[in-house]
Amino acid sequence: MKNNTVIKVEGLKKSYGSNKAVDDVSFEVSHGEIFGMVGPNGAGKTTTIECIEGLRKFDEGSIDVLGYDPQKEGSKLKPVIGIQLQQSQLQEHIRVWEALDLYSSIYPKSTDWNIILEQLGLTEKRNEYFSKLSGGQKQRLFIALSLVNDPEIVFLDELTTGLDPQARRAMWNLVRSMKDKGKTVYLTTHFMEEAEKLCDRVAIIDHGKIIAIDTPSELIRKYSHNERIEFTLVDDNIDVDLGGIEGLTSFDRTDNRIIIYGNSADLTQKVVNHLTEKKIAFSDFRSEKSTLEDVFLKLTGREMRD
Repeated sequence: MKNNTVIKVEGLKKSYGSNKAVDDVSFEVSHGEIFGMVGPNGAGKTTTIECIEGLRKFDEGSIDVLGYDPQKEGSKLKPVIGIQLQQSQLQEHIRVWEALDLYSSIYPKSTDWNIILEQLGLTEKRNEYFSKLSGGQKQRLFIALSLVNDPEIVFLDELTTGLDPQARRAMWNLVRSMKDKGKTVYLTTHFMEEAEKLCDRVAIIDHGKIIAIDTPSELIRKYSHNERIEFTLVDDNIDVDLGGIEGLTSFDRTDNRIIIYGNSADLTQKVVNHLTEKKIAFSDFRSEKSTLEDVFLKLTGREMRD
């Protein structure tokens, strides 16, 4: 591996009967980066992360995490990584502090979990039974448990599922603080805003294959229009000629509603100038920058999956 590569996956394959859950996946993760994997339901992201963590055996390929083969050297790898699973459970009558104390005693090296409790807003719940915690509080406790051994790499599977917007933003701040401390974060998420705001690089996986991998900004540049403009024509009988507007790549019209797509940095101003010069009256003018969600929908489709 390269000196700064901490995860290297090559030709990973995992099938369940005739279903190819992971089909020839290869990528690398560098030290200190926040790496995200996104994909529709059943795309293969959880199977991939569990193979990397050493929780699931794979059929073909190779995985190297911090110099260890997770399938053969799991006992050496587990003390230096932290894992937050998509679904977890604890004994109902274990208290928050007891769970953290128990987990920290398992590892040869641990950190002060009282600080983690404070960061996650759980200090007041330290004496609460697990069964009495809300869904969001349980999620935060599992994240705390993944950090008690001061891991070099933290794996977060659907980090903010079930959290309200306030708690979700707090989790984002926590992930950023992990990076600030030099840790590597590998996360899966189905929230595109989360991936776009948090991740240094994102891999989009679909039907078990990685179909795109790059920084969020480069993915948007490569696979989506930079800008989307909408407005309503005051006179729906007027013909509109938008030809000649530099940077405009396409436009659609439905009745009196116009949607424009383009890649020019000042496309909005050009469109407004054009409409004004042509004396075309308009209203309800909106301009939006493309997001990672636009890329995701373009590459994976818009149909719902179970």
